[in-house]
Amino acid sequence: MKPSSKDQIEGQFHDTKGKAKEKVGRILGNPRLEADGQDEKVAGKVQKKVGQIEKVFGNSESKTYR
Repeated sequence: MKPSSKDQIEGQFHDTKGKAKEKVGRILGNPRLEADGQDEKVAGKVQKKVGQIEKVFGNSESKTYR
């Protein structure tokens, strides 16, 4: 598996996990869990974006050097 794909998959996992934590924290009235969920969700979105950027630069490099 390419590193860019791995980052996108892991990012999606953390994004989904963060959304779940955030909702559970909101339902239980636990602001710390809700905040942890928001943090993990943002980290997941960043990781997904990194994977997308790596994919773009990886493709452009291979085209440039052929």
